[in-house]
Amino acid sequence: MTKISKEEILKLAELSKLEILEHEIEPLAKQLQDILSYASRVKEIAKDIEIEIAQNVNVFENDEIVMTPFEPILSQAPDRQDQFFVVPKVLESN
Repeated sequence: MTKISKEEILKLAELSKLEILEHEIEPLAKQLQDILSYASRVKEIAKDIEIEIAQNVNVFENDEIVMTPFEPILSQAPDRQDQFFVVPKVLESN
């Protein structure tokens, strides 16, 4: 694997809007190199693993109307009118 250069570290810092001091460059390069090596190793191991990819399937079902008694639900409402909930006005009309 190619070693990360000082210029690449400075370019990453610029793109990330980070200020990196001169003495931080070498340790940072080592850390980034370790991360990339680890990612490369994971990729190498993962290529031998067969991953089953889920298929997206549209399932169409018929809508089914189920009559439900409204009284048990509306009896818990703070305010109601006939078979409807009364809620505060949200939108202003012009």
